[in-house]
Amino acid sequence: MDVARFVVDAVVLEGRSYRDAAGAYGVSKSWVAVLVARYRSGGYEAVGARSKAAKVVANRSSPELEDRVVRLRKQLTEDGFDAGAQTIHYHLSLSDPAPPSISTIWRILKRRGFVTPQPRKRPRSSYIRFEASLPNEMWQSDVTFWELKDGTKVEICNFIDDFSRVCTASKVHRVTTAPDVVATLYEAGAAWGLPASLLTDNGCIYTAAYRHGYSAMESELFHLGIGYKHSRPYHPQTCGKVERFHQTLKKFLRRNGAFETIEQLQSAIDRFVTYYNEVRPHRAKGRRTPKSAWDSRDKARPVRKEPAYSRELRVRHDVVDAHGAVTIRYKSKLHHIGIGRALKGTRIVLLVAGRHIRIITTEGELLRDFELDPERDYQPRGQG
Repeated sequence: MDVARFVVDAVVLEGRSYRDAAGAYGVSKSWVAVLVARYRSGGYEAVGARSKAAKVVANRSSPELEDRVVRLRKQLTEDGFDAGAQTIHYHLSLSDPAPPSISTIWRILKRRGFVTPQPRKRPRSSYIRFEASLPNEMWQSDVTFWELKDGTKVEICNFIDDFSRVCTASKVHRVTTAPDVVATLYEAGAAWGLPASLLTDNGCIYTAAYRHGYSAMESELFHLGIGYKHSRPYHPQTCGKVERFHQTLKKFLRRNGAFETIEQLQSAIDRFVTYYNEVRPHRAKGRRTPKSAWDSRDKARPVRKEPAYSRELRVRHDVVDAHGAVTIRYKSKLHHIGIGRALKGTRIVLLVAGRHIRIITTEGELLRDFELDPERDYQPRGQG
């Protein structure tokens, strides 16, 4: 039993005066009077300790504002778009000249049960970041996977601009091949301009460095003057911007139902890319849209270099087959080179410098010297 109950009983049951009860229990006479008044109006329950919290919080958001924030949160979530406090603040600012602050929106979402704080999560300030200085200074590309309604697995090839975060291309393929990636690069380049450099992982559709050769992508980048960089093996953080784009895209696709065909999936992706580039504010760009960040600066361009073939400079030993030909792979495509049936079984050496190929015998006799035509599967003897 607390002091309040003792004081009340001393006055009400024992008939002691306020002054006497206050002196006996070391409290003020005015507080004794307050306790007795509470008891007489509400009994012992009214005598207990009361909360000191304010009954009305002066700066609390109105129920109407909270309902508006919650409706917008639900709408963005149902559409598969980002629905964080910063995005909600951006959408509110489109119609409200004085929208609530981002922290206020976050508190509303927390109070309504939409946000679970993560105090142990690694702070963003601890990450080491890099970013290009101009649009088209560097693109990132990667392939991610999706599943159609019937369980068929397909692949989505994405290209994004490192500086502005613009998605320059997002294409669906049943299986992404090296020529598909090259075609997507050219399509994106036609719409946005070719980049000065490209960053990817070590997938075989991008690089053949571990095979000591050139992939179709690397060959095209070399001839276009586009620098090529790739991440360390098992280190996806290097391509973190396109990896994060995968997450945002898949969140949208999951919220928009199953897709029966590649065409339906591509149509949905096209709608998302338009929203992502032109409507959705990007946190990393100061809540600007990627398109507005893209338009804010001049564009970098590829720099054509003098021939320095590096991995395109190859020496290969082979034997002329029964048909009088040898084969060589260029841009991931196999080409046949005619030597002559009379030389079948002859050991030869191919000296490859880009598209320029010289074929000699092991004794040094020159058999052919020509430029490879990438459009022809069979390179006839009349070429050189």
